[in-house]
Amino acid sequence: MQCVFKLPKTYYWDYEINPIEELFLGRLKIDGACAFIHMSKGGNTQQMIHSLKYDGSREIGVKLGELFAYQLIEKNRYTDVEMIIPVPLHHTKLRRRGYNQSQDISKGIASVFRCPVNSKNLVRNLATETQTRKKRYDRSMNVESIFGCVNMDEFEGRTVMLVDDVVTTGSTLASSGQVLLDAGVGKLYIVAIAAPN
Repeated sequence: MQCVFKLPKTYYWDYEINPIEELFLGRLKIDGACAFIHMSKGGNTQQMIHSLKYDGSREIGVKLGELFAYQLIEKNRYTDVEMIIPVPLHHTKLRRRGYNQSQDISKGIASVFRCPVNSKNLVRNLATETQTRKKRYDRSMNVESIFGCVNMDEFEGRTVMLVDDVVTTGSTLASSGQVLLDAGVGKLYIVAIAAPN
């Protein structure tokens, strides 16, 4: 894995309001949002995320999750989180890929925050096309109403952290985050490992 000191960190945890939080203004009631590293097209971060998602390099997700969590805790960010929730894959994609990269990232974060990962109650009801090559409007339409909850009482009044690998327009996170809020989540934090420069 790329040397830790060479990771292009965002340092968004130092901002009063950072660009990831701004993505959700007027769209979703969140209590904080952050991304760990910048991702540029064709750069090392993009290659690392690609390896995590498509080449089975799951240890990258766990390690990046741990490193991100240490930064957040050092800055006293999101330390009241009670449950970590990875953005789910549809069961057909999960079967094809064999794992959910956001769950591996969540495991790394959870090991530092010392709280459980809940990967059972937020579900993806519909399989959607990959977001990678879609424009902003198309991404938003692509994820509308695709998430749901089972056993909603699991979330009632809880402080949760929703985790994804990459945030671009925020459409997937806004859609899944709204489902969690509708299920009774008390406080919602959103984190992603990578965000475009």
